[in-house]
Amino acid sequence: MELSTEHQQVADMARRFANEQIRPDAERLDREEVFAGDIYKAMGENGLFGITVPQTDGGAGLDALAYSIVMEELSRGYASIADQCGLVELVTTLLCTHGSAAQKAQWIGPIIRAEQRAAYCITEAGAGSDMSGVKTVAVRRGAGWALSGSKLWIHNAPVADVAFVLARTDPQAGKRGMGIFIVDCTRPGVARGPAEHKLGQRSSQVGELHFENVELPADALLGTAGRGFHMMMSVLEKGRVGIASLAVGILQAALEASVEQAKLRQQFGQAIAQFQGIQFMLADMAKDTQAARLLARSAAGLLDAGADATAAASMAKCFAADAAVAHASNAVQIFGGSGYIRGYEVERLYRDAKITQIYEGTNQVQRIIIARKLLHG
Repeated sequence: MELSTEHQQVADMARRFANEQIRPDAERLDREEVFAGDIYKAMGENGLFGITVPQTDGGAGLDALAYSIVMEELSRGYASIADQCGLVELVTTLLCTHGSAAQKAQWIGPIIRAEQRAAYCITEAGAGSDMSGVKTVAVRRGAGWALSGSKLWIHNAPVADVAFVLARTDPQAGKRGMGIFIVDCTRPGVARGPAEHKLGQRSSQVGELHFENVELPADALLGTAGRGFHMMMSVLEKGRVGIASLAVGILQAALEASVEQAKLRQQFGQAIAQFQGIQFMLADMAKDTQAARLLARSAAGLLDAGADATAAASMAKCFAADAAVAHASNAVQIFGGSGYIRGYEVERLYRDAKITQIYEGTNQVQRIIIARKLLHG
């Protein structure tokens, strides 16, 4: 897929940012498991948040293809940083699509400028892939709401200023009885659990958020009560394109590191790049990286065209995530013993890749979605 001049400029800008501000600090951020506050602020200053948000709302006003490109380039630097871009994209898309004028004015600008950190709160102990299992509830209290429940494994929970929370407004109405609430995390009744220690993407802060009779004003409800499930589902295709592109960034980083190492590492008196077994590993890595990239960008193109991107987004996410796990493992193999040692990039890439098969819908769920589209249209 040949990029337009504008999209190539976006790619160049994002890659330059990754090379200069992300890659040099990735190993330390992973080792110390700390939130990348300075990089987060710089992303806001450089317009790397709210890629598809209209300029009238303070965003870059670009398309889903540009978002896919930015996610790939940031992830090539460090997937934990790309995660921040993806999170902001989802919550600002919700605001742009369903928010009132007052909600947009209050939240979009500060989030895009990195003045406010957002959390996207769906998952619970009994509600992961199955969002219909959500038990967090919001009940009417006067003109407003009272929110109670707990969310776990929430991205940015330990550092969030504002949370977008999926909760039940009518326990008897199933999927049609949910709403999304915008919750200021300084409100009484909001509590955080400790940051989780994860296998990979360790700079991304993940934890629990607890809500105990949190009193919310009427305008904390995003959109319409009863439509929360459908609103969350409406951004999943863009989210899956984002994760597919993030996985492509991991693939690209693994490929570049593996090619360099194959030329440098000597065994039996020659560079291991001379061995056909290694050449085949590199060839497979290159073709799957390109295939994953094209799947992600094709799905983004469908989103931009307003077409049905359900199957395409699931294919992209599933293929790219599986490829990232497989080829990050191959990169470790090419590095030999050193690839198994902390501090080497490919060791981190191997750990970072695994979650791409799990979040934004497991790859098993993606296969179900693809099969349903094949069989039922």
